[in-house]
Amino acid sequence: MTEETWPGFHINTYAYAAGLLRPEVVSELDLGQYGLRTILFDPQMTQPFPDGRVLRIWSDADRTSRSLRSFSERDARAYPKYQAFWEEVVDALQPVLLAPPAPLDQLLHLLPGEKGERLLRDLILRSATDLLDDWFESEELKGTLAINAVIGSFLGPSTPGSAYVLAHHSFGVLDGRKEVWGFAEGGMGSITAALRTAAEAAGAEIRTGAAVTGIVVRDGRAVGVETEGGDQVLARVVASSVDARTTFLRLAPEGSLSPQFLSRVEKIRYRGSQVKFNAALEALPEFSAEPGTGDRMHQGAVEISPSLAYLDRAFDEAKYGRVSTSPFMEVLFQSARDPTVAPPGKHTMTCFVQYAPYDLAGRIWSEAKPSVAETILGTLEALAPNVRSCVRHHQVLSPPDVERELGLTGGSIFQGDITPDQILTLRPLPGWAGYRTPIPGLYICGSAAHPGGGVMGAPGRNAALEILKDWATGEVGIDGAPS
Repeated sequence: MTEETWPGFHINTYAYAAGLLRPEVVSELDLGQYGLRTILFDPQMTQPFPDGRVLRIWSDADRTSRSLRSFSERDARAYPKYQAFWEEVVDALQPVLLAPPAPLDQLLHLLPGEKGERLLRDLILRSATDLLDDWFESEELKGTLAINAVIGSFLGPSTPGSAYVLAHHSFGVLDGRKEVWGFAEGGMGSITAALRTAAEAAGAEIRTGAAVTGIVVRDGRAVGVETEGGDQVLARVVASSVDARTTFLRLAPEGSLSPQFLSRVEKIRYRGSQVKFNAALEALPEFSAEPGTGDRMHQGAVEISPSLAYLDRAFDEAKYGRVSTSPFMEVLFQSARDPTVAPPGKHTMTCFVQYAPYDLAGRIWSEAKPSVAETILGTLEALAPNVRSCVRHHQVLSPPDVERELGLTGGSIFQGDITPDQILTLRPLPGWAGYRTPIPGLYICGSAAHPGGGVMGAPGRNAALEILKDWATGEVGIDGAPS
């Protein structure tokens, strides 16, 4: 979503970068025709250091290698091989994203023999720290790359399973280029707007401002929903893109699901880990590492994650209910590439900040926000001394805000952790990973289902295809219900 949070400033309130949206979704729904435009940012990641050095990760591996030489000649040579490793993994796993989840043993057949065993070891069983230590020696590089292993997850880089989160964030495809990220022109809400226009062009009616309060079940089948206003909307299929706990514990009628099933749903982990800090700027802040270079530092994502140890320390604090005092941050200035989102000469800044647990030790979030804002600005100020003078307005959004505003349980942006025990045929639950549910006619189609979270579209596309299979065989539908 993109909101005009302050007059003239169009803010990506929550999700802020495009890249995971599947190209199949874009092409099949012809979203380009309906207004979707993307802007690749390059460099992909820029990490400034207090000593004035700058590390950049570009979409081109050779260009990245040149950037790495001042940190480690060995790592500069290793990086193209590292990127080739990920390209092989991504190529092998792309089909898995656009199909019902396969058991792990079938997944390994995509990379048979030693490669399959390495896939299991590196992506499922290991931590990001273990994986990156195999490849590189530079702490600066490892800290930068580990960002994608923890972002949005209540994990540290040394937590087993964090390597899979790193893989999950490598599936980006933008304008035909793999493993890249960019902006949606006009803000992330332009993706939603294009989807809406495409749906309406196909005959869909979209109703907003009508909260769903319950799923209507008759004779054991889902036959519609009831809204806050008391209306009932009947249908042959109900597809829920809210998380599993909301779907089954809040919306499904009492008695429609077994106690054993509900007990399993209650055990799904939802651990919000982030603060979103959004700001309207009078000007772009100047970074000490490259003073006087105009907006060169603002073209892509600016990272504050100088080492694996830095990330580990930040996570350690959160484990005990504290907001990290030296947080990891990913900072983007969309207005530097897309002037449509801010008034002339002004800018936007969005910061994704970890770690920030849902439950704080000895504090409540409404009281904590001012000090958290100070921590964020202080962390930025160490690298961009004039940042405070640039900030005209700001907002702090906590995990409870995410839960309240978006209905995401625990503030979990992925509708449940994407750790190895909650992916593939285990998502959302073992035995119910194929988008169908114990209630006939009710399907799960959001990030709670395979392949998980992010502005991806894959769970919805996969669920739609399974619904159409059932539709064709007569497995869905009730007498008298509209089509």
